[in-house]
Amino acid sequence: MINWNNQRVLITGAGGFIGSHLTERLLALGANVTALLHYDSRPDRGNLELIAPDLLERLTVLSGDICDPFYMQDAVKGQDIVFHLAALIPIPYSYRAPASYIATNVQGTLNVCEAVKRAGVARLVHTSTSESYGTALRPSIDEDHPLQAQSPYAASKIAADKLVESYCRSFSLPAATIRPFNTFGPRQSARAVIPTILSQLLSGAKSMRLGSLDPARDFLFVEDTVEGFLAVAASDACVGCVTNVGTGKAVTIGELAELAMQLVGRRIEILTDDQRKRPQNSEVMNLICNASAAAARCGWTPRVSLRDGLMKVIEFIRANPQRFRPEEYTV
Repeated sequence: MINWNNQRVLITGAGGFIGSHLTERLLALGANVTALLHYDSRPDRGNLELIAPDLLERLTVLSGDICDPFYMQDAVKGQDIVFHLAALIPIPYSYRAPASYIATNVQGTLNVCEAVKRAGVARLVHTSTSESYGTALRPSIDEDHPLQAQSPYAASKIAADKLVESYCRSFSLPAATIRPFNTFGPRQSARAVIPTILSQLLSGAKSMRLGSLDPARDFLFVEDTVEGFLAVAASDACVGCVTNVGTGKAVTIGELAELAMQLVGRRIEILTDDQRKRPQNSEVMNLICNASAAAARCGWTPRVSLRDGLMKVIEFIRANPQRFRPEEYTV
């Protein structure tokens, strides 16, 4: 196990959904955290603004771009551990702008690997995605399941994962890849399905617009995902490997919407929106995690149920309605 107190940690993509929760947890454990945010014209720290002020004042924030190899070499210097979460994520946008996904997710990951190699960082934790597996070919998905690129996003993440693997094999890079299944929780964008469902319910809408209701997903609460990152980082058995984290249970999007309506105490009509559907051969129908390797390698198991996690998201949306704009539902 790592004693996180005073560990020098760099987190790329720290202003994002999972990244902000990981940043908050590491600050609470006493780590010296540097958060790398994507540079743009707005002086906005994203989800980091939601971290408790007493923790936030100890955070070092850098604005930069993982696509710049020279910048990454400077950012990584002096760090003990690098958590690489920065990526372009929205799957629908990957159909429109695939080259940008290659530039960020593939070239950016190459820059991170090369910087970590040159700086002699003790551990790199690279973030993969369950989308790399495509539609399940067997009831639950372990790390040996074939990789199937059913979207340009998935293709870019598979390429990034293989780059990390190549650096482990070619240069003995001390890197571990974590492959979370569908993480959800407070701070997640309304473009994701759970906040889409809940924010429409809580906004008073008379109907709910969703894409396909048939795909099944293994939803993992963000606190469990963060503990997975820490466990993978601390385990030598995870170096050079991909490690799944998920619950081993799945619900369809239709079942998820029904559960959400029960928890909110409000029933509305569900309308399927073609704009939210993927191309027919691109839709991933079933993603159910086999996380036995995580339990064996680093002692990780999930703790938060889907129902309890959904209640926490409901509380967050009720407390922050301004973060969920109706126009985001159709993106």
